[in-house]
Amino acid sequence: MIRLSLIGIGTGNPDHITLAGVRALREADLILLPRKGEARVDLIDLRRLLCRNLLDEGALSRVVEFDLPRRDGRDDYLGAVDEWHAAIAEVWHEQMTKNLPQGGQVAMLIWGDPSLYDSSLRIAARLRRQDDGQALDVEVVPGITSLQVLTAAHRIPLNALAEPVQITTGRRLRERGWPMDAASVAVMLDGGGAFQALSPEGLHIWWGAYLGMDKQCLIEGPLAEAGPAIVERRAALREHHGWIMDVYLLARTPLLSRPVAEPQRYFP
Repeated sequence: MIRLSLIGIGTGNPDHITLAGVRALREADLILLPRKGEARVDLIDLRRLLCRNLLDEGALSRVVEFDLPRRDGRDDYLGAVDEWHAAIAEVWHEQMTKNLPQGGQVAMLIWGDPSLYDSSLRIAARLRRQDDGQALDVEVVPGITSLQVLTAAHRIPLNALAEPVQITTGRRLRERGWPMDAASVAVMLDGGGAFQALSPEGLHIWWGAYLGMDKQCLIEGPLAEAGPAIVERRAALREHHGWIMDVYLLARTPLLSRPVAEPQRYFP
């Protein structure tokens, strides 16, 4: 039997991992680290750092790296993602079978939290459906999400007083516009500037990239003013680092009972 622990590790700060995550990591017989290519070497470097800092030297032999399949960029997004997940599940299965033929405990370090816009649970479900004689039990260790780090960095609540907040993707925001009856909208997985599809009047944005990392960048202000600055800064950061992860919150109503003390804050 394989026991798979999906461990949320936060957004790039080694201090984000919880004590429960540390325990699951140390108890694992196999720790799988995905490589996503040279352009995203920072992502595996963080996972390597966590392993070096949290494991005894002898336990590092249990760490195995593998190349993550790449998603087809064709227009059929859902079909491409489905095929991509199937390919990832196959790689996971190969690594587990090769390294733990008799079963054991496997740990995977998941960016943010496995429950929020992450596919690790869906991929694990594919493994559970495989009829190969090896039972699979999945454990989820919660992690800090990018939305939590974003609101903490900007010192704001996620929702306006007594109002709901909707979490969506850049693709949905661009295609469908502002969600009906939403006071606040948190946007993830935006390929870049989906907020430009909205009328900026009355909207405020809190944006962050590389949250929790030493290169964290924050911009906040009325969308009409901050939006162009975000688009320009995002492009420059992506060009400099070769990749970018960002998230933002949009609101029509004040998130605080008093005006924000610093209407615009720009960080390098």
